Amino acid sequence: MISQFFVLSQRGDNIVFRDYRSEVAKGSAEIFFRKVKFWKEDGQEEAPPVFNVDGVNYFHVKVVGLLFVATTRVNVSPSLVLELLQRIARVIKDYLGVLSEDSLRKNFVLVYELLDEVIDFGYVQTTSTEVLKSYVFNEPIVIDAARLQPLGPAAIFMQGTTKRMPGTAVTKSVVANEPGGRKREEIFVDIIEKISVTFSSSGIY
Repeated sequence: MISQFFVLSQRGDNIVFRDYRSEVAKGSAEIFFRKVKFWKEDGQEEAPPVFNVDGVNYFHVKVVGLLFVATTRVNVSPSLVLELLQRIARVIKDYLGVLSEDSLRKNFVLVYELLDEVIDFGYVQTTSTEVLKSYVFNEPIVIDAARLQPLGPAAIFMQGTTKRMPGTAVTKSVVANEPGGRKREEIFVDIIEKISVTFSSSGIY
């Protein structure tokens, strides 16, 4: 269903990229960003959530300044793919606590592990955070939400104004251990058994 999934920053930097089916060219992220940035079709100033370029369907949603994008060459339900992108963003936010370019870069191993569990060969497996807890064991590197810079050019007009601290429940990872708090009491052990057997020509051992 989905050929590629990637996340771009506001500058067009490729933060996360996963190619599931090798059906679309590797330069699709650059093609997408150039098309979105200089969109002038149908009298619109902003690109629609779904469009086609050279036989490739591009689906995208914008979440906190990040572009979550999926590509495919087949005809799929646009609402299904757009909902999937929103759910992937929500799952990543649940695990990282804060969804930002900085948190994605510092937790890229965890993000790729999540993507491999959510989508397999382009087909959706699950988007439930509770289900993923049974398969994803990496701990996130928690980013302090108070250090995040406001997004967009309007941030320069906010200097000197009173800042409100976000609630901890909003920016808290669902899997991260709190400093000094109770940790998950789990142990993972790999057991390897070796058996040596000698058979005679008659089959007796």
